[in-house]
Formats: sequence, C-alpha cells, structure tokens
Amino acid sequence: MASSSSSFASNSQYSPRWKYDVFLSFRGEDTCKTFTSHLYQGLKNKGILTFQDDKRLEHGDSISEELLKAIKESQVALVVFSKNYATSRWCLNELVKIMECYKDENEKTVIPVFYDVDPSHVRYQSESYAEAFAKHELQFKDDVEGMQKVKRWRTALCEAADLKGHDIRQGVESENFQLIVNQVSSKLCKTSVSYLRDVVGINIHLEEVKSQLKLEINDVRIVGIWGMGGIGKTTIARAIFDTLSYQFEAACFIEDIKENRCGMHSLQNILLSELLREKDNYVNNKEDGKHMIACRLPFKKVLVVLDDIDHRDHLDYLARNPSWFGDGSRIIATTRD
Repeated sequence: MASSSSSFASNSQYSPRWKYDVFLSFRGEDTCKTFTSHLYQGLKNKGILTFQDDKRLEHGDSISEELLKAIKESQVALVVFSKNYATSRWCLNELVKIMECYKDENEKTVIPVFYDVDPSHVRYQSESYAEAFAKHELQFKDDVEGMQKVKRWRTALCEAADLKGHDIRQGVESENFQLIVNQVSSKLCKTSVSYLRDVVGINIHLEEVKSQLKLEINDVRIVGIWGMGGIGKTTIARAIFDTLSYQFEAACFIEDIKENRCGMHSLQNILLSELLREKDNYVNNKEDGKHMIACRLPFKKVLVVLDDIDHRDHLDYLARNPSWFGDGSRIIATTRD
C-alpha cells in the first residue's frame, strides 16, 4: 500500500480552456463512411470529445460560424488527407483556419493523417493535388482575390504536411486507428494536469504513487492512498488517472464512493458501463455484480480509481480479486480508513 500523510497547498484554480478535445477535418465523400467513421468511434470509445460535422455539405467556399468556433475551441485538430481532399474548397478553407489557430495558440496541436495518399503529394501539391489546383487556378485566373486564396491553400497544405503525423498507407488499419487514438489521448493526458503545476509538493506524491504502481510489470496491482481528510488524496488519484489512463484499454474513476446511497450494485453498474463502454444497468444486486465483473473484465487491461472508500465491501465487490482484471491492470483506492 502507498500512503500519503503530507498536505499541500494550491495557488491556482483549474478552468477548462477547450470545449472539444479534437476537431476532425476530412473530405466527406472520401472517408466519412470508412476510415473517418472508425477513427471517430475509436476516439469516442476512449472518452475523447470530438467534433465531427457528419452532416457537412462541402459546396462553395463558406464555412459556417459554428465550424469556425469549433476549430478555435478544439485542443487537437486531426486532418485526414485523402486523394480528393484538395478538390474541396470547403476543406481547404477549413485547413487554412486550422493552421492559423495552430500558429496563434501554442497549446493547439495539429496532427496530419495521410489516408491513401503520399505525404509528398500533399506537401508539394503533386499528382491528384496538382490536378485539383489546376482546376482551382483555372477558375480564379481572372480573380486576384481568388488567386490569393489559392496561394493560402497551398501554404496551409505545405505547413500541415510538414508536421509530424501518420502515413497509414501501410499496415493494418485497426492498428493505425489505435496509434492515432493513443497519440491524441497521450497529448490530452499530459495537458490535462497542467493546472497542477502550482500545487506545492504534488510531484513528490505523484512519483511515489507511480513507483508503487510499477507499470513496467505485467501483473494486476491494487494500490491504496491513505490519509486524513483534506490532504489531497483525490487530487493525487485524479492526476494519476489523467496522466496514465491513455496507457490502458479502458479506465474508470468512481468518486465519493462512501457517499453512495443507491446500493453497491449501482457502483458495479458504473464500473461495468465505463470499462465496457456500454451504457447499461447490468445487475440489480451486488452478488450478480461481482459475478459480472469477474466474467466480463479478465481480458481487459484497465485503470480503476475507487475514490474515498470506507468499508471492506467496497473492495470486496468492486475489485476483490486480481483475476477479475486483465494483465497490466491497476486499481487505485483512496481512503481515510
């Protein structure tokens, strides 16, 4: 068990800056029913709030105010480049706005994804991109303002293609999905705890708990954070959860367990819903819940935080046996008892 008995003070308060975690930019006709839909579902399954305009009509140049606002309010922009991406003036204008925000805001990240297209074709506007731009330039040949717009499109494509991204023409598509989702999740986890930088002494506590978790060992471990009320047990557990959850297949943080008045089975239903990513009331009593956890989770690598437990039943019925969870799983429990 890892114990904590030192208090720490904070001089700052955390207020979320971003409305969305991810803005997903793509050429609808190319990928919306294939790659992009699978990528969106993968992000959603990881608990990543993603803006996807699945009702987009890519005709003309104008982008709605809603889309412009969503781009600005998203921490990460995932841009899926496909062969026909450059034929869409809508996509190109969207990309210009994304790159403007990227340059203006230090914490915004742009990740290019090259789907069935060579990154060099995007960077230098060659092959299918050259064909698309020949048509754009023909359309705007007598329009000075239009040619300036074409120039901005070229610049945005070059800048985006120069960023570190994913060329997914090779390999298994499902594995490529997971690599992208993991990168985004890792990025979000690292920034989500930036509000703790002014919390005095937090790093010492985080490192102590991490050392007890021993993530490099592929077994199942239960680690406790114990101490009197008000010393920051929940803050430490939340920081650990936010920092490490991307390394697990699924994660669940159950807060204020001792305040639960709906029965043990309600906590079991929360645990199962979060880890199986299926919103459902699985069980009506704690014995069935215990059996369900043992049957459904032993092949999943999960991170679970049981916050503020005060009775042995909380462990017995939520995480009694390491065999209930897959190899590499970690359970963290905070308690005053």
